[in-house]
Amino acid sequence: MEQLSFFAFSGQSSGLPKSVLDYQAGFIPKCESDLIFEKLIANTPWQQRTVKMYDKEVITPRLTAWYGDADQIDYTSVGKTQPLAWTKELLALKEKVEPLAGISFNSVLLNYYRDGRDSVAWHSDNETVMGSHTIIASVSFGQVRSFDIRLKTDHKQKYSVRLEHGSLLLMKGDLQTKWDHRIAKSTLPMHARINLTFRRIIAPSLNPI
Repeated sequence: MEQLSFFAFSGQSSGLPKSVLDYQAGFIPKCESDLIFEKLIANTPWQQRTVKMYDKEVITPRLTAWYGDADQIDYTSVGKTQPLAWTKELLALKEKVEPLAGISFNSVLLNYYRDGRDSVAWHSDNETVMGSHTIIASVSFGQVRSFDIRLKTDHKQKYSVRLEHGSLLLMKGDLQTKWDHRIAKSTLPMHARINLTFRRIIAPSLNPI
């Protein structure tokens, strides 16, 4: 069973490394966030994927959906399925996060955490797909969940961010090369949460941005 979060739920960790994380609460106003959240739950073609871990096939403990610019890149060339076409709501959110991220995104991964049992295990995102020192913009709606990070070379160095309704988290710098991150399971009563991670996928023939 995946380890439960070891951070206090009531606040952010002290000494959060600003070189790899930039958090902004209230990025999307509450009324707008409420509407987006309801539309995403109702209108997204959610799927539960099967992935291979430690030579075993396991069902991911969350639902996902993948959207992007299908006409620009052959996503199968970088080990991904072709994405769904952008919706107007997702394009509007993309336009909001790009000025702060400083890059243009061509895809977004949606994760639907239905309750406290849904989670994502320790991992770092694949830089061979997105380039070195990639920037990922993460927008959260619904239930507050703790986003945990730990240094790959020293697991005692660990921090947490409470991802609030309508918040923005920019993952940047060497987060993907030197740190792992996760959303842990929780024994506390949890409502639904949706997280959107905007990414720039780079075809093998293209240079990183």
